[in-house]
Amino acid sequence: FPSHDMRLSGYSGFSDESGYSGESGYSGESGATGGTGGANTGGSGGNGTASSISGTSTTYAGGGGGGSYNTATPGPAGTGGGGAGGHGSAPYGGTGTAGTANTGGGGGGGGANGSGGDNQQSGGAGGSGIVILSYRLPGNANTAIFYTSGSWEAPAGVSSVEYLVVAGGGGELS
Repeated sequence: FPSHDMRLSGYSGFSDESGYSGESGYSGESGATGGTGGANTGGSGGNGTASSISGTSTTYAGGGGGGSYNTATPGPAGTGGGGAGGHGSAPYGGTGTAGTANTGGGGGGGGANGSGGDNQQSGGAGGSGIVILSYRLPGNANTAIFYTSGSWEAPAGVSSVEYLVVAGGGGELS
């Protein structure tokens, strides 16, 4: 492990999984493509990608479902924290559901309704991101989880660190 202190401060803008001391990290996988919407119907949100870095398999970065128009069906959320699309029911249409916090899931699209002059609602906010570090000390495994900005210094004896960085999901606020 490098002789200097390793510090983590904040995160945003990218997703990366598993880098090792002395080796290059590799780019994390992207989630699945969402479903195609039909006439007035919202498409499904794409499923996210699972990671077991925390010791439990968790899916991150699911896509938000598309909003619907009038009485059509909105799109469901993708697994991994995405929000469902808003329903286009009268009189104003429904707001999309927010993505789940600490998953980077996308917000669902807003629904719209033609009665009263094409009323369209906002999409849901994207879920916040997360940073997880996994490291070994002699005899045990440890994790450090960041839900907000923070810093981390490698304890003495740590020779490698795996990490997962999930940026916040996209969405819309009015």
